[in-house]
Amino acid sequence: MLASGCSGPPAGEASAPQGAPPNPLREHAQASLERARAAHHAASAPTDAAWRLGSACFERAEFAVNDAERVALAKEGAESCRRLLAAQPKSAEGHYYLAMNLGQLARVKKFEALGFVKEMESSFLRARDLNATFSHAGPDRNLGLLYFKAPGWPVSIGSDKKAREHLRRAAELAPGFPDNRLNLLEAHLKWRNTAEANAERAALEKLLPAAREQFAGPDWSASWVEWQARWETLRGPGLR
Repeated sequence: MLASGCSGPPAGEASAPQGAPPNPLREHAQASLERARAAHHAASAPTDAAWRLGSACFERAEFAVNDAERVALAKEGAESCRRLLAAQPKSAEGHYYLAMNLGQLARVKKFEALGFVKEMESSFLRARDLNATFSHAGPDRNLGLLYFKAPGWPVSIGSDKKAREHLRRAAELAPGFPDNRLNLLEAHLKWRNTAEANAERAALEKLLPAAREQFAGPDWSASWVEWQARWETLRGPGLR
């Protein structure tokens, strides 16, 4: 039995407000989290169950009702991944979900955000070195987003050059994954690369029907809500 966490929500974690309308996506994420906790607690040593708990904590934190809940979930996920990495430093998944949960913390703890961002960068780079194709080119995808969204030097690590490199690499490694193409389209629009943006729009228009079949089921429902909303904004009047 791993000496971490508890059978219920972490201390300080909030539940949905009384009278709040049901949210099937949050409920699905909560059920996934409870299964991941049970599997993690049943393990006698650090295993894949540790990074899967990190993944479940990150996904559940996307539906946090307040900052306290987000922080509690992110800390649980990050700590689970740190314990895994202490035993298995070459776990690409452990590095990846450590970085993902640090991202949740950075959303809340603004004054500590730069420290989190730097650790996220190093963790994503390590995950990329170990397994660049994990989570549909997740290391490059998230490195690209990190460089794209962070302020530039000297405030933070933001870099259009690095963002372009990693976002393109993610689209090359996993061209059928909608998030990779949406990110690249958003970047091209910001950078006013009209020809490249139009090419990405056309690529997305072609790949989305197949992607809806490939990435189907409850585990992908929340992603499709986000992807569809972004696509409706980005596709342009000519493709409506």
